[in-house]
Amino acid sequence: MSAQPDSGTPASPVPRTRRVRGGDGARRRVYDATSLLAVAVTEFNTRGYDATSMEDLSRAAGITKSSFYHHVAGKEELLRAALSRALDGLFGILEESAALEGSSLSRLRHIVRRQVEVLTSELPYVTLLLRVRGNTETERWALARRREFDATVTALVTDAVATGQVSAEIDPALAARLLSGTVNSLIEWYRPGRPGAKSLPDDVVRALSEGILRPA
Repeated sequence: MSAQPDSGTPASPVPRTRRVRGGDGARRRVYDATSLLAVAVTEFNTRGYDATSMEDLSRAAGITKSSFYHHVAGKEELLRAALSRALDGLFGILEESAALEGSSLSRLRHIVRRQVEVLTSELPYVTLLLRVRGNTETERWALARRREFDATVTALVTDAVATGQVSAEIDPALAARLLSGTVNSLIEWYRPGRPGAKSLPDDVVRALSEGILRPA
């Protein structure tokens, strides 16, 4: 199964900002939609989406609420953009040649490795995706997309077991959940720059290959 990523997602989480002098001579930060998205994601992850108001966002950005609304229609637009960013990264993995060609086991290993890479490179955005609970239309859309991704992984595990590539000692659906749970747990402890970060994708694949994805 392959799904097309949504368009319109900002290209980079790095705030593109500059400072200009106001009439009083003070230097003031000038934001654009991309940098405001980075501010919003930080606040959503810290406070929780439901508990974050536009006042909170404008205060965190150091601008007025009206200035914030100049760039975005509201906080759900920001939520949608942030979740799209994370989902685009995940679904992009499924379109890579190594995820489409080869044995089910090799495809699974590639997907897991790339999931770790996407999670570590887009940590704030994936963290937000994994914390949504379906309280808004945008959150329900994101959860449905996550289920699509998980269904693809489950189908590959099932095929790997059926074709004798992976041990049949564990139920394929449970194995798929354990794979996702292992990768997703990284948001709780991984931080950029920590020792071993460079080898983390390969380390996770190795650990899962010796455990959940044991050869038959």
